[in-house]
Amino acid sequence: MFFWLADYATQFNFLNVFRYITFRTGAATATALFFVFFFGPAVIAGLRLKQGKGQPIREDGPQSHLLTKKGTPTMGGLMILSGAIASTLLWANLKSPYVWIVLFVTLGFGAIGFYDDYLKVTKQSHKGFSGRSRLLIEAAIAAIACYFLARHGAPRLATSIALPFFKDLLIDIGMFFVVFGALVIVASGNAVNLTDGLDGLAIVPVMIAMGTFGFIAYLSGNAIFANYLQINFVPGTGELAVICGAVIGAGLGFLWFNAPPAQIFMGDTGSLALGGLLGAVAVAVKHEIVLAIVGGLFVLEALSVIIQVTSFKLTGRRVFRMAPIHHHFEQLGWSEPQVVVRFWIIAVVLALVGLSTLKLR
Repeated sequence: MFFWLADYATQFNFLNVFRYITFRTGAATATALFFVFFFGPAVIAGLRLKQGKGQPIREDGPQSHLLTKKGTPTMGGLMILSGAIASTLLWANLKSPYVWIVLFVTLGFGAIGFYDDYLKVTKQSHKGFSGRSRLLIEAAIAAIACYFLARHGAPRLATSIALPFFKDLLIDIGMFFVVFGALVIVASGNAVNLTDGLDGLAIVPVMIAMGTFGFIAYLSGNAIFANYLQINFVPGTGELAVICGAVIGAGLGFLWFNAPPAQIFMGDTGSLALGGLLGAVAVAVKHEIVLAIVGGLFVLEALSVIIQVTSFKLTGRRVFRMAPIHHHFEQLGWSEPQVVVRFWIIAVVLALVGLSTLKLR
């Protein structure tokens, strides 16, 4: 919205600042942060009143959680999404199709997560939305988004996969790109969802990944920087940095209330939406493979569940003491803060490795 003020820069030179993505990204971060700070307490109070018993705690999970987390309200993702989306609408260039495509994925996945949380809270059960139905709807949303990303992409890049560490290597997979992109988005959404199991565990790695991809989006959308780094120039994707900045601001505000002991959980409403958003940005800027590096922590969490379930079904044995893997380390005797902070460190290291792919070509 404020981007339109730049149209009057000929009469008022100071309005030219609204053209700069860097300025609007910083402003979006600050706006989302204060939005969540201001409305957060009221949202928590309202959710606690509506939910009563709060999010049901897994009885087969760590026993300490039954005492420390019982009664904590969920659906805190509403705080993050409302702050991030409001800030994006204020500061992003709303003429950009990339902004609307990413918001479409975010709202779609957020709605699925909200419905899942609603069922769990009202039924006081861990069984929410049918897993198969949920995945089908997620895949449909992601496929629609990828179709439009392919339509708006540059001809040489529209349906291609770019590989890190190579300057000009592109693999054109035609319309299978829609399937590939949808898989990336759905996998990202569910991987972040599985990571959200301890106070502050998911939101900080999400912010780290958002910061990384906001930077990548800015570089990919700038012809000069893209040419210097020899990465693919994707016109218009720079605006996605504004969305990433808004998510970081909203995430910081949410962390204030989610820090141990958490006053609220983000729930599937937040984790599924943020993971989907991250995947959509990665697909838009042609760094899908890099997402697996930057979001390696989320990949590890998802793989631990897949390995655990597969092993138990095939052999009757469990590889980990408990899955996802953050619970495994809890069972080994790590305290919750130890698990959370050490996983944050891993997320930072992986983000740095992911950023190194921009220059190592």
